[in-house]
Amino acid sequence: MNFSFKSHSWIGILGLLTIACTGCGGGANASATSAPDAEPGVPYKKFSDAVHAVMMADRTVYASKVVTRLKKQEAPVEPSEYWEEEEHTIPLPAQMFRMGSELVFENPEAGFTYALKSKWPLNEQNKPKSELEVTALDFLAENPTENFYGEEELGGKKYFVAAYSDKAVAEACWSCHNDHPNRGDDYPEFAKDDVMGGVIVRVPID
Repeated sequence: MNFSFKSHSWIGILGLLTIACTGCGGGANASATSAPDAEPGVPYKKFSDAVHAVMMADRTVYASKVVTRLKKQEAPVEPSEYWEEEEHTIPLPAQMFRMGSELVFENPEAGFTYALKSKWPLNEQNKPKSELEVTALDFLAENPTENFYGEEELGGKKYFVAAYSDKAVAEACWSCHNDHPNRGDDYPEFAKDDVMGGVIVRVPID
C-alpha cells in the first residue's frame, strides 16, 4: 500500500497510518490480509514504530524549542505543573504528552492508545499498571537503545504492545524531575539522555 504524505500534519499522518493498520496481522512482523486479493496492511510493529516517531518528534520540539527556551530567556511565561491554576504558565512536556494521549484514547477511530510510564513516577498516573508494563520498563532501563515488543490480554481483548525508552532530551526534563518535591530518597539523579521511563503503545489485535 503506497501513501503520498502531502500534509505535514502529524494528525493526518496518524490518521493514514490508522487506516493502513486496519486488518493488520496478529504478530509483530505479520502482514496478514483481510481477503486473498487485498493489499497487505501495515504490520503492528511498523505501525507502532511510526506513531512513536511522530510522538517523540513533537515532544522533543516542545521540550527543547519551547519550554527550555522560555526558561533560558527568563520569559514572563514559564512551565509549571500547576499551569491550570497559575497565570502566565504553560504545561510541562510530560503533561502535554499525557493530554495528547487522552485525546487519542477518547477517539474511537484512532485504532491505538499510548501512555507514558515510569519505574520512578512522580505522578501516580504514570505507574505501570500491568505485568507486561513492568517487564517492558525493566527491559528499557537495562537496554536503553532497544525497543520492547510483546502481546497481552486486558479485559478479554488482546493487544500488541510496543515500548520505547523515554529519555531526558532537554534540560527542562531532567532538572524538573531532579528538583521535584515528590521525589523520594531513592529517586535517581537524571542527566541528559538517561532513561526516565517508557512510552507504551497498544494496538488491538483483531
